[in-house]
Amino acid sequence: MKGFVGVINLDHELDQLKELTYFRCGAAVPFAGRYRLIDFALSNMMYAGAQDISLFVRRKYRSLMDHLGEGRPWDLDRKRGGLFILPPDWHDPTDTSTGDLQHIHNNMDFFHRSTGDIIIHTGTQHVNKIDYKDVYAYHLEKGADVTVIYKKADELMPEHAACRRVEVDESGFVTDIHQELDHPNIYLEAFIMSKDLYLEQVNYCIAHGKSYFFRDAIQNNPNHLKIAGYEYKGYNAVINSVESYYKNSMDLLCPDNYHQLFRENPVQTKIKYEAPAKYLESAQVHNSLVANGCVIGGEVDNSILFRGVKVEKGAKVVNSIILQKCTIESGAVLENVILDKDVQITHDRTLIGDVKHPYVTAKSTSL
Repeated sequence: MKGFVGVINLDHELDQLKELTYFRCGAAVPFAGRYRLIDFALSNMMYAGAQDISLFVRRKYRSLMDHLGEGRPWDLDRKRGGLFILPPDWHDPTDTSTGDLQHIHNNMDFFHRSTGDIIIHTGTQHVNKIDYKDVYAYHLEKGADVTVIYKKADELMPEHAACRRVEVDESGFVTDIHQELDHPNIYLEAFIMSKDLYLEQVNYCIAHGKSYFFRDAIQNNPNHLKIAGYEYKGYNAVINSVESYYKNSMDLLCPDNYHQLFRENPVQTKIKYEAPAKYLESAQVHNSLVANGCVIGGEVDNSILFRGVKVEKGAKVVNSIILQKCTIESGAVLENVILDKDVQITHDRTLIGDVKHPYVTAKSTSL
């Protein structure tokens, strides 16, 4: 099998998670107790065997760079190849490209030097466990130029409204890509194609004044590419708003959902060596995810606590997501709340949000 080249494109992912994206891009947002959203895309590529992965970033990526480092958790800290974080900052006065095509045009060296022949192109707003080896086998079986990945939604949710939809005929080929809200086939912002064809389409789009690769080369399909549709049937969560982040995070407290996402092929992330969580005699914890380094003296119910969270005796946390190193002092009550990292909730303070619209605080605040 030919080798894979990974492209994780963050250019179109806006900072839609309000306070959670004040100081970081969406890909760096913590998820599921110990991960970041980008971990899932990187892990899927790692299990496919991709040895060269580029990350197209434009803004707020300091936190992301700190998390990724040299790419060691994903076996990308290599002397040749590995992980490349690529902003479009060459300032070439002859460059006429715009949009995400600017990323590709300004970083052509990455593609020319990469050893793989097949592009895996994805974003980070869809959390899933796609098997790209299986997708590639389907791609070859269909003899397709491009294979896009979609999932048929059992129930359309508000977060699906911003997603493209894929129409597929009985032979498995795509007949249309659109945004009709009542169509259940959700495009997962992921496709594969040969590197040569990918670069050929990039040059065509730039020469014709286009800006966005997927829209202008695949969705509009001016060159009549043969596009197959691969139906992914596993777990998928769309994270494109605070509400979808909260809902899909809380859904992981259901064991079936958690096992679908984490049971096979463990998701890799930056390793932080901390002591196990400590439960004091006064602690009461029910149906919650509690990460390493936490100290629990109060009540935690149906919640997700990231590393180093402290819940003092007499405090109560219900239906909430508490990010790293937050402190909830005695007597405080939190319900339907998201606290970003390093937040301190003072003695006897009460914060209650709505289950559909959680209360969110920005990082490093004291309330």
